[in-house]
Amino acid sequence: MTNRETSGSRSSSRTRTATSSRFDLGSTATTDGITNARTRIVGNRTGVLADAIITIVRAARSVAAVLGIWLARISAVITPLGWVMLVAVPLAFGFGYGLGWTELVVVAWAGVVLIVIAALYLIGRSAFEVVLTVPHSRVVVGERATGQIVVQNRTRRRFLGVKAEIPVGPGLAEIALPSLAGGANFRHEFVVPTIKRGVLKVGPVRTVRADPMGLVRRELVWTDTAELFIHPRTISIPSTSTGFIRDLEGNPTRDLSNSDVSFHALREYTPGDERRYIHWKSTAKTGTYMVRQFEETRRSHLVIALSLSTADYATDEEFEMAVSVAGSLGARAIRDARTVSVVVSERTPEFAKQKVLAVQQLNTLTRTRLLDDLAIVEHSASAIGIRDVARVTADDITGISVAFLVCGSLATPTDLRAASTKFPAGVEVVAVVCDPETVPGLRRVAGLSVLTIGYLEDLQKSLARSAAA
Repeated sequence: MTNRETSGSRSSSRTRTATSSRFDLGSTATTDGITNARTRIVGNRTGVLADAIITIVRAARSVAAVLGIWLARISAVITPLGWVMLVAVPLAFGFGYGLGWTELVVVAWAGVVLIVIAALYLIGRSAFEVVLTVPHSRVVVGERATGQIVVQNRTRRRFLGVKAEIPVGPGLAEIALPSLAGGANFRHEFVVPTIKRGVLKVGPVRTVRADPMGLVRRELVWTDTAELFIHPRTISIPSTSTGFIRDLEGNPTRDLSNSDVSFHALREYTPGDERRYIHWKSTAKTGTYMVRQFEETRRSHLVIALSLSTADYATDEEFEMAVSVAGSLGARAIRDARTVSVVVSERTPEFAKQKVLAVQQLNTLTRTRLLDDLAIVEHSASAIGIRDVARVTADDITGISVAFLVCGSLATPTDLRAASTKFPAGVEVVAVVCDPETVPGLRRVAGLSVLTIGYLEDLQKSLARSAAA
């Protein structure tokens, strides 16, 4: 070998070595500082073994994901009794064959038969459609309300009957669906209880497939949830019953004004009076300028304040009557197109450091929206009482002409008088006390009228008596 060939081979070797070094340095640079799953498992190692470990981990994760899905499905259909059976059968086999206990082996095989029969009930899927309807989404408490489900088999094959469950509020309606031929349908009407005011959630409809022993239970949801508003009972109050509400269509106020539509009297002219109000005939007779004086009229703003404090009510019956009173007054005002605000007590949070002085205004855009809001109000021990409700209402709402304070029998006369003083002078304050145990009546205190009613129907007569007085 010549020197030239020797030097060429050495140069080629140095080139391969440098290239390999650069490749190794590049590989090391790309793995340093990486904290992904591969580096946590094999670190910076490469080669066939590292690749095999990564492949095994990936496969294990895929299998675990599939097994997790199937386990979740199986767990969703197996009842607690089914899990007991799955544990008891292998134990019975083990102890039966191990101890030579024939009876225990027979019990184990009987358990296997029951498990197989239960598994057969889960095979297949019902191919039908279920429609849930609630004909009336709003009813009055005590009225009859119903719901209806329609099951239709749109396939050509017959499906076996199953059991359907329909949650109705806290209750549950169970319906046995018969077998239906292809294209047939089934209708069923069920009763929705309306004995209590509130919002009932009806549905969703779910079908249940279960074995007779109760080892498995498969539920399928078919519909959405429907809401049924159960409104408080209200009565119709004639508009004349609230004749003390003063506005352009009612009676003028006793406040005098220099310009309005209700003529009151004549007085002597003073500098600054408008000349268009000079009464020329009286001026000619007296020789002194006389101007007209008017009684001020204003658009009424009716406020209905309902106390939600448990301390103001002796029984739940009183509270329900108070809600009905607020609904009746508000519905009448909305029907008369008056400006009305309905407020209820705000609750103090459980761990608050001090009492929350606030009220919540209900929706008075329409009668239906007001009754929807009243359907969900409930009394609470942490809600503010009638005195604080009056104070906050007077501060938050301006232009009040008449204020109704609705409460129960436990609100004392002192509380009612203190509540009436929170409103500005000139505001007519009427307290409606709901007490089924007393005789209806009307009492007047300075700046306050107290109506006591025993039944909701007494409200109409009491308001008429108050307006006449």
